[in-house]
Amino acid sequence: MTKEDQTMSDTLHFPVVVVGAGGTGLTAALAAHDAGVEALVIERDATPLGSTAMSTGLIPASGTPEQAAQGIADSPELFAQDIMAKTKGLTDPDMALAIARESVETIAWMRDEHGVPLDLVDGFLYPGHSVRRMYGTPNRTGGELMAALEDACGKAEIPILTEATVEEVLHDGARVTGVRYRRPDGALEDVTCDALILACSGFAGNPEMVAKFIPDMAAATFHGHPGNKGDAVRWGEELGAQLEDMTGYQGHGGLAMGHGIPILWPLIMEGGFQVNLEGKRFSDESAGYSEQAAKVNAQPEHVAWSIFDERLHQLMCAFDDYRDALKAGAVVSAQTLEELAEKTRLPARALGATLADVAAIARGEAQDAWGRRFEERHLLEAPYYAARVTGALFHTQGGLVVDAEARVCGVDGTPLPNLFAGGGAARGISGTGSYGYLAGNGLLAATTLGKVAGRSAARLVEG
Repeated sequence: MTKEDQTMSDTLHFPVVVVGAGGTGLTAALAAHDAGVEALVIERDATPLGSTAMSTGLIPASGTPEQAAQGIADSPELFAQDIMAKTKGLTDPDMALAIARESVETIAWMRDEHGVPLDLVDGFLYPGHSVRRMYGTPNRTGGELMAALEDACGKAEIPILTEATVEEVLHDGARVTGVRYRRPDGALEDVTCDALILACSGFAGNPEMVAKFIPDMAAATFHGHPGNKGDAVRWGEELGAQLEDMTGYQGHGGLAMGHGIPILWPLIMEGGFQVNLEGKRFSDESAGYSEQAAKVNAQPEHVAWSIFDERLHQLMCAFDDYRDALKAGAVVSAQTLEELAEKTRLPARALGATLADVAAIARGEAQDAWGRRFEERHLLEAPYYAARVTGALFHTQGGLVVDAEARVCGVDGTPLPNLFAGGGAARGISGTGSYGYLAGNGLLAATTLGKVAGRSAARLVEG
């Protein structure tokens, strides 16, 4: 939609307005459209991307027909148990179960109703998940997922107003009446609405807010969408919204140094490990890639090397991010241990001792000092590969408290009249720290709460 497309009336009006055209915003708009209610999506960028485009595009779902066909016994209850275990019980169990129950229909709805090419990922298990339940697009990228969602919105003729930065939520003291946004030429314009959905992500790109709520990650590399400025938190607070889990975040312990490309965690889960500049391991890497970020940043120069072999190299070649890392020269290879030590500038004796220790653990001859289990099939063999990485902050997990209908709740726990939120704008299901992030749960909250918010807003508008 261009400025010329707007009517000459004083103020444009849409029944539902969505702020943000990432995964949450586009699923919300599609859900409202499916319910017969017109929605306008307002996006600050020239192209809908959001945090979703920077992800792997993987979404977990539990108890699906595809799992059953492969003999995988799963259920929303088991998924919710995994969520609660990963967060050490520090998230809302009712929301965890509600989102887990919605996950099956979310995947089916996106795929069958709107042509998003999602299938069950094979080959490996992510940390914290009891069974394989991850769904992804063919190339396992968030960009591919966003392209499919944008295409679905195009077919539905949902208007997306780009290059429009929302600066203010208009309200009468309790009820939202609209938003005010700024165009590239500096002009301010208003649009009124009956319901507002905040889908404008979290606050990981706001250094002041990160320093306030997550001081341990204040110096970490931010690898996320620049729109993560905490706007939803600020607007919600103005309206009396409740905030929770503001210390929760998703980190990543494998961002390729100098390249900004994540070296994804299947590499670790299938036998790879990390060493510091002394050539020594320093943690149980398999506990999770989010909590590994702070552990890597605690090492000398905030650096680690991810060590793996040809088997894992072939496994990772299925991921676009890894192929990008190869093209960028972020991965080194070596035919021998001595050559690997030379190329990484790691002490050969220490690196060799670490490889021997891991092999002994895998063969059952020793116990890992950090409690990690290596299997014999995990034994690394030459040729070897390595990637120099740092710990990064991807996105925050705390935010506006929402109920099972994605309604934003006030400080007294009651829903605000016509405000909804999802994705990074809303409190996630990852608890209060980094350790609670379960792989895929960011996009699960984005797409599921987006879908639920769109439907709930449509019901409100329809009375």
